[in-house]
Amino acid sequence: MEIKIGIQNINREIILESDQSADDVANQVSEALAKGSELRLKDEKGRMIIVPGNALGYVELGGEKARGVGFGAL
Repeated sequence: MEIKIGIQNINREIILESDQSADDVANQVSEALAKGSELRLKDEKGRMIIVPGNALGYVELGGEKARGVGFGAL
């Protein structure tokens, strides 16, 4: 699933692909906003993305992973 995170006062957004479900991510975002804690998400490659909850502008949850284009796309 594609996740886009907008940060307050920053023009670029963070875009990552994650294996987590949309409900799990939505719950983590809600908790980070309510408690003012950090949002921690893992991408498909195992990297950890940490964003302070009070800096979140928006979080957009996409659908299932889009199919790749080109040689080797499955």
